[in-house]
Amino acid sequence: MNHSILRRLACLALLGIAAAGTAQAQAPAALPDFTGIVQKNAPAVVHVEARYNGERQGNGRSMRMPGQGMPDDPQAEIFRRFFGMPMMPSPQEQRHTSLGSGFIISGDGYILTNNHVVDHADKVTVRLQDRRTLTAKVIGTDPTYDIALLKVDAGGSLPAVTLGDSRSLKPGQWVLAIGSPFGFDYTVTQGIVSAVGRNLGQRDQPYTSFIQTDVPINRGNSGGPLFDLQGRVVGINSQIYSNTGTYSGVAFSIPIDVAMNAVQQLKSKGYVSRGMLGVMVQPVDDDMVKAFGLDNGVGAAVVDVTADSGAAKAGIQSGDVILAYNGQTLQQASDLPPLVGMTKPGSKVPVEILRNGKKRTLEVTIGEASRDRGAMNGQGAAPSLARTGSAALGLTVQSIDNDTRTQLGLKAGQGVVIGDITGPVAAQAGLQAGDVILMVNQQKIGSVAEFEAATKGVKAGSTVLLLVRRGEQSNFVGLTVPEDH
Repeated sequence: MNHSILRRLACLALLGIAAAGTAQAQAPAALPDFTGIVQKNAPAVVHVEARYNGERQGNGRSMRMPGQGMPDDPQAEIFRRFFGMPMMPSPQEQRHTSLGSGFIISGDGYILTNNHVVDHADKVTVRLQDRRTLTAKVIGTDPTYDIALLKVDAGGSLPAVTLGDSRSLKPGQWVLAIGSPFGFDYTVTQGIVSAVGRNLGQRDQPYTSFIQTDVPINRGNSGGPLFDLQGRVVGINSQIYSNTGTYSGVAFSIPIDVAMNAVQQLKSKGYVSRGMLGVMVQPVDDDMVKAFGLDNGVGAAVVDVTADSGAAKAGIQSGDVILAYNGQTLQQASDLPPLVGMTKPGSKVPVEILRNGKKRTLEVTIGEASRDRGAMNGQGAAPSLARTGSAALGLTVQSIDNDTRTQLGLKAGQGVVIGDITGPVAAQAGLQAGDVILMVNQQKIGSVAEFEAATKGVKAGSTVLLLVRRGEQSNFVGLTVPEDH
């Protein structure tokens, strides 16, 4: 073999080594191995079964999917056809049984699960991995956080999970769930954290900033643990967002920090207390950004302040924009309730606000939220007395007599009422006859004359911001005058 051939072979060999090195460098990182987490923690996960003697009185929110036995699904039909055995409880059994998951938080038998799994149950039992079934006592529940604390007596120390810090979670981190979807005990599913600090609105646990994940969660997973890669519980699987009642890629977990705060209170006093600032807020929308001259839409706009509350005593007013609470910046209005709720009543916290373009910080003493606060119902307002109108805004207003103000819960000299909707600007904004206008561009309105003065000379293309009250709800509404007006 001559030297030329040898040189060619050597070059090919070197190219092969380089290509192999490149392939290794480009090889994707291996997925995490979850087996160690499962082996260590599965014994501390339990199957929860709640039974009811009569019709269940639970809430049944659409985003919560509490386990109620196995549904009609193709797998159940396969079992019926090929094995001649029913895989689903009878309709009567389904009505009287709720299935879920839970996990042991201490060796003396304390167990965490969701309130909606055991709500109004007459008897609750838990089944351990070693197939022991124990009767559980409901120590306490908190529907607002959707937390229930159970206690079992196993005659000895039980395996317990290790608790983590949900505040350190970041989107993209791997997480793992163990539970009983559709009654299949100790099912393991995995995914990533999709978002943190997710608020679902005033109608669904407004005091909770959820962990959003893409971990497959279904009926029966409710109340089960969410683990990080260190095998620590960082959340309680609670809700899914679905049009079908089964997993659609979006699941929500209660942060373990929130849950354990509730646990300590349930143990010590039997109920959970939450802080109350004493304001009603709404998001800062584009109209408000324009009317207030803001740089962006961050913060929470104050639409009403409760009389004699900590906020009122500290000087917070309707029209203020809350930018930060206790040192934490608010990106949106829904960030505020969870922060306030976690504050111990009686605490003094700094609240940064924006008023008339200037920032200031007020110290507020936090009150205690009512544990039986009811929903607010809207009601119309009766117009009376003097009347005027604004063609540019498309509405007329009337003054309010003292008797009507008392009925509406207004203070003396507060507000004017919309008599008629006369143009498209007010109509498109959703205003109605009977709505009460409390402010125009952050200026308080108490008479027809004050309304006329505040809206005089409204220019085409400008935005007028009204604080409008309907029933017991107040909201800022922006009216933009068309350019061709």
